[in-house]
Amino acid sequence: MTAVRPPQSLLVVDAANVVGSVPDGWWKDRRGAAERLRDRLPAYAADGIAGWPGPVEIVLVVEGAARGVESVPGVRVVAAPGSGDDRIVEVVAGRDPAQDCVVVTADRELRRRVEAHGARCVGPRTVRG
Repeated sequence: MTAVRPPQSLLVVDAANVVGSVPDGWWKDRRGAAERLRDRLPAYAADGIAGWPGPVEIVLVVEGAARGVESVPGVRVVAAPGSGDDRIVEVVAGRDPAQDCVVVTADRELRRRVEAHGARCVGPRTVRG
């Protein structure tokens, strides 16, 4: 009998929270800031993040002016039709139950909500590089 391998870990990134964690002028071009973040994330797909080895499936959740940012190899972009936090909770709750999950955010309320679905949380610096 062949052992069933659990799906690779899921890394869900709260784009608005990570982009907003550094006052670098992101508010002048929210979409561009989300695209720059997206373009840094594929580097984590194979190796994972500190304390969370790869490979990982990466989902970047965008909202507001960042809607329309496209997926790239290694990063699936999910646009929130309304609240980004609500969409992140949906992604976490809808994953394969065998899939480990980490959410990148500093939002305390969002952390509480996703931890209720078995996710772990890390801060924005984890993927800010």
